[in-house]
Amino acid sequence: MRRPVIGVTCYVEPATFTVWQDMPVALLPYMYVEQVVRAGGQPVVLPPAGDAAQVVSRLDGLVLAGGGDIDPARYGETPEERTGYIREFRDQAEFAVLAAALDAGLPFLGICRGLQVLNVALGGSLHQHLPDVVGHTGHSPAPGRFGHLPITPVPGTRLAKALGTAPVTVPHYHHQAVDRLAPGLTVTASAADGTVEGVELDSGPFTVAAQWHPEAAEDHALFEALVAAC
Repeated sequence: MRRPVIGVTCYVEPATFTVWQDMPVALLPYMYVEQVVRAGGQPVVLPPAGDAAQVVSRLDGLVLAGGGDIDPARYGETPEERTGYIREFRDQAEFAVLAAALDAGLPFLGICRGLQVLNVALGGSLHQHLPDVVGHTGHSPAPGRFGHLPITPVPGTRLAKALGTAPVTVPHYHHQAVDRLAPGLTVTASAADGTVEGVELDSGPFTVAAQWHPEAAEDHALFEALVAAC
């Protein structure tokens, strides 16, 4: 059986590898690749370049990966002091890719930034610095270190079908989160402090997003659900 082709968006950042120093690189944590392959898909990395949206017609599914903050101008705000790593070229590419995927009814999984792109694209907004809202840094405890907090899936949602309805501890690394929920989205999971940790479209094709990092989790259920939907 042919493996469904799953496009995964990526970063463009300066990186150091082998003999190269601070080279601009299109890069993606390999955990995403491993999760897609383990779930039965064929990953294809999608850099934010050219007309990325035209690739959607060649895909069976799409993952919007984690990354830096979205330009707050897209939801009518100015950047706060701790909003950072804004890459307008990536925003432009990913909002276009998402729009094409939604129009095509392509199965979709948004991860961390990917959830935020989905919410903003459909008319929602974000808390620009979550610790100011919840009073702790558990969702992003230190640079390059995941937090581990429980989330509770909402019964009856696609997320709960994949993960169950009992609280599950998952890896977090986000300092932003949903503020105003976009029309057409349903909250599918929350943290104990009230942070929205999962959303999905109310109807239509598989369109699921997680604010935490399932690519870093031991449970592969969300990637398996995406590939199954393809």
